[in-house]
Amino acid sequence: MPQQRLGVLAELLRRDLKHRYLGTFSGGLWALLQPLLQLAIYGYVFGTIFRARLPEAEFGELGFITFLAIGLWPWTAFAEALNRASTAIVDNAGLLGKVALPRPLLVVAPVLAGFLLHLAGFVAVLLVLLGLGWLEPRWSLLWLPPLFVLLAGFSLGLAWLFAAVSVFVRDFTHVLAQALVLLFFLTPVLYPRSLIPAGLQGLADANPMALFVALFRQAALGVGDAGPAQVVAALALTAASLALGLFVFRRLAPHFEDFL
Repeated sequence: MPQQRLGVLAELLRRDLKHRYLGTFSGGLWALLQPLLQLAIYGYVFGTIFRARLPEAEFGELGFITFLAIGLWPWTAFAEALNRASTAIVDNAGLLGKVALPRPLLVVAPVLAGFLLHLAGFVAVLLVLLGLGWLEPRWSLLWLPPLFVLLAGFSLGLAWLFAAVSVFVRDFTHVLAQALVLLFFLTPVLYPRSLIPAGLQGLADANPMALFVALFRQAALGVGDAGPAQVVAALALTAASLALGLFVFRRLAPHFEDFL
């Protein structure tokens, strides 16, 4: 049975990747070029036009583009995974009554596909930053893949929850898209946490993505105060997200076909 589930997941993953544009050579190449282009645009707008600068006492000579890149890719993977996976059940409504397959896998596939694509883009960005001398080689960079896996698990739990809810509340996906835009600007991706007013830092820290972004920057740049306690907190958040998401999904799954 586990082998059969893996086979189903592999086919769903292949179909999702092909649908996204990895079926051709040019599509696969674009998957690597797109993150670099996106970084260049953000860097130009915020670094050149708005002249964003990092506090020297905290970040030294660290460039804004490097700071931005390390926070942007985890966020992009998280947001795209939720946006695409939240419609996974509705988009595959035709399969539910015709094919016997584990329904949670319909959500796993787009989350996994999104994180694989953005991991490739993240690696491309890191190599460019290392090649330009904008990123210092350090052993802690090896923590980035496990952190990506941890973030994928956290995202999957939320994706199960949102995919189930969207079956019954059809405009939920529109609300989610707007909520993620708002959450992006509330997460220290474009700015460091230290620039948040002291009275609001506690509220900002309640944002789970702020925790993950801090862990990525600590591993890649050696900046911030994220340590073992924050890693434990991220593990707890991921476990709670997976448990809650799968519980709600399984409780609502028997009623999906009645609303599709």
